[in-house]
Amino acid sequence: MSALLTESDLSHEEEVVWLEDTERLDYVRQALDKTRRRDRKPPYTRDGRMIGYALLNSEASPDPDSGLYRRRLFFLLPHDRDSRPESCYHEGAPGEAVNPRSIAPRKPGIKTPRSQARAPRLAPAAL
Repeated sequence: MSALLTESDLSHEEEVVWLEDTERLDYVRQALDKTRRRDRKPPYTRDGRMIGYALLNSEASPDPDSGLYRRRLFFLLPHDRDSRPESCYHEGAPGEAVNPRSIAPRKPGIKTPRSQARAPRLAPAAL
C-alpha cells in the first residue's frame, strides 16, 4: 500500500516503535502489513531492514476472513538514500516514502522537502 494512508486506516494504533534512530533518515517507507499479532514486533520478510512498526490497541479486531491484523510497518530497501546516497533516490523518493519525524500513532506520515530530496540544482556556471 502506498503512503496515501488515511487516519481511518490507522484508527487502532496505540504506539509507534522505532528500531533505529530516525533523526538521520530523510525518509522511511510505510506500508500496511497483515500480521498474526497486534502487540508484538511483526516478522519482516522484505529486502532491506525494518525501521519501525505500529502496535495496535486492544480494540483492534483481526480481519474476519484471514484472522490477521492490518498494521503499519516502516522500512528501507538496500538501494534507498540512507545506504546509497547516489542511488536512484538521490533526488526524489519512492511513492511510499514519508518523513519519519511526521509519524505518530493514528497519523499518516507526510511527504516533506527533506523526504522528497528537493535539492537545488547547481547552475551551469557552478559546474
